[in-house]
Amino acid sequence: ATVERTRQRFVEENLAALDERPRPGNKPKLDAKAEARLIAEACSTAPEGRQRWTLQLLADRVVQLELAESYSYEAVRRVLKKTNSSHG
Repeated sequence: ATVERTRQRFVEENLAALDERPRPGNKPKLDAKAEARLIAEACSTAPEGRQRWTLQLLADRVVQLELAESYSYEAVRRVLKKTNSSHG
């Protein structure tokens, strides 16, 4: 199906069919610099009274640092997973 769609776009749009189109979904809330700050926070000492950072604590920290208006623990997980898999 993907090949057929691309072939059809090629017929209709010529070489422009090979260009990337905008993808569905929201754009990431954090840019590379903000992601780096999130990772640095995750590597830092956990807040007082905690042994380690949780995803929710890190999500709350992103908002506290005004890196984003809102941020979910799931988004934190994706950033940390992406970072972790690139080092393995």
